[in-house]
Amino acid sequence: METGAITSHIDVAQVVLYAFWLFFAGLIFYLRREDRREGYPLEWDTPGRRADDGFLFIPAPKTFLLQHGGTQVAPRVERDDREIKAKPIASWHGAPLQPTGDPMRDGVGPAAYALRGETPEVALDGLPRIVPMRAARDFSVEAQDPDPRGMTVVGADGVVAGTVTDIWVDRAEPRAAFLEVAVEPDLRHVLLPMPFVRIDRGRRMVKVASILARHFAHVPALQNAEQITAREDDQICAYYASGHLYALPSRAEPIL
Repeated sequence: METGAITSHIDVAQVVLYAFWLFFAGLIFYLRREDRREGYPLEWDTPGRRADDGFLFIPAPKTFLLQHGGTQVAPRVERDDREIKAKPIASWHGAPLQPTGDPMRDGVGPAAYALRGETPEVALDGLPRIVPMRAARDFSVEAQDPDPRGMTVVGADGVVAGTVTDIWVDRAEPRAAFLEVAVEPDLRHVLLPMPFVRIDRGRRMVKVASILARHFAHVPALQNAEQITAREDDQICAYYASGHLYALPSRAEPIL
């Protein structure tokens, strides 16, 4: 055998296969560590008890530079210290939680939301993404589509809740994101997410099946009437979503 002629004694295909296996195992290990930057470290159901992380699987903190300034460290060093206004129905770990107050307002179950930033999400130009059409003059309603402004909003109980006063649009992904509703009788303005809306064009009504008319009075308010923060977005959507389970006592009961 000449010097350097090793292929006669080594199965090159098998070496390549083993190399691929090693690479793939390393890739899985890397990805399993990186996917623990959100939602970790874990905690037991008992508040304050931290689960065993394992030295191999929680990555070292990494600082990310945000697009429009600021930084974010992940995994996050801060903990969510909000009071959980619910209690387990049994003593074993993972037991379902029973709300102890008003679950729609206490952030329990489908009403839960993440502590996202208290600043508006922005488009590439640095301006807020979701704004009312009164501030987005280049947006309009397609002539063939119903314009909900001025329509009556009706809850799941068939009772009038208020009137649509404006449409909030997403400037980054052109779409209608919310309807702004003046709630009767005090005309307090709240936002109604479009996925929870069914527009009756003929009767000029906006129907909402998730909550009752009286629940509109407790929709989370905005800090600024002209913009919505990421956290407020989550809070509002969670409030309406929770109505599918908590708006009526019968909704929380089994079908059979």
